[in-house]
Amino acid sequence: MTRLSVNINKVALIRNARGSNFPNILDVARDCEEFGAQGITVHPRPDQRHIRYNDLQALKDLVTTEFNIEGNPRPELTQHIMSVHPHQVTLVPDDPDAITSDHGWDASAHMTFLKQEVSRFQSAGIRTSLFIDPDPDRIKAAAETGTDRIELYTGPYAHAFAQGDFAEQLDSYVRAAEVAHDCGLGINAGHDLNLDNLRPFKEALHPHLAEVSIGHALIVDALYLGLENVIKMYLHRLRE
Repeated sequence: MTRLSVNINKVALIRNARGSNFPNILDVARDCEEFGAQGITVHPRPDQRHIRYNDLQALKDLVTTEFNIEGNPRPELTQHIMSVHPHQVTLVPDDPDAITSDHGWDASAHMTFLKQEVSRFQSAGIRTSLFIDPDPDRIKAAAETGTDRIELYTGPYAHAFAQGDFAEQLDSYVRAAEVAHDCGLGINAGHDLNLDNLRPFKEALHPHLAEVSIGHALIVDALYLGLENVIKMYLHRLRE
């Protein structure tokens, strides 16, 4: 089954808004796992507007499934990742002031840098994944870096799905997954996946899709339906 990793950034954003420890992200991470999530994802950003660097070690100590840290491997984040040793690191080419991730790596243009970073994390026993657009040439270049996995950026698919005309976009992800599989890469996916668009995406990429990382939509759904119910609903979409 495709695994569900819950991104808890938005929970930390709510916590930070009041300058206290409420909601407690450790309690939320623990509950997500108890409700069935198979991983916890965080994406600390330079301004630390949600997950903060000092959250990372406590989360690593707590998480019993899989802990995934996303982000652009600038020196400060890299230092924390190497100290914390998450199970997986997902390298994302975000600008420092990015509101959210909106594109993947051009691995050919950043080959030397990515090879260096992938090797650094793998040498520490951390599985690596590169955030990538569904472009066969970029996926082939990603494979040349030595990365273990890619995470397909699903924003364009989600946008097309919302417009009601997504077949062409979905086909591009199927082709991308086939190329990645042929290159020996594990396949993750994430960004704007939700209860409506998740099932057709998962079915189209079956059996190659190893993991999805979902945060914003899942937390919004939880405001109306409750966290436990929502996690079970997402898992149901992945099991069908």
